Amino acid sequence: MSQWIYVGLFFIVGLIIPIGAIGAAWILAPKRPNPIKQTTYECGIETVGDSWVQFKAQYYIFALVFLVFDVETVFLFPWAVKLGQLGLFAVVEGIIFILILVAGLVYTWRKGMLEWA
Repeated sequence: MSQWIYVGLFFIVGLIIPIGAIGAAWILAPKRPNPIKQTTYECGIETVGDSWVQFKAQYYIFALVFLVFDVETVFLFPWAVKLGQLGLFAVVEGIIFILILVAGLVYTWRKGMLEWA
């Protein structure tokens, strides 16, 4: 039971630090709004026309697909380094993981999400 005390302390400290930092920033932050601070600008230049621009969802989907395969690389690198020392179960699990990601790539490719029009 005494081993779980460390887990509980770690959990409590993990909650106190971010909540304390957010609370301190909220208390100490200057709060003097005025019309100049509320104006919309980009890169120090005042906007011309409507500042609300909608982007195509395809950009976000392309970024998400890139992120998925970037994370795949992070997960597969240690697996590939120790591949010779792993048992058959770990090799099969890695192959299943790769097949799931390939299925996702084929799905997005067939839906035309990777095409720039």
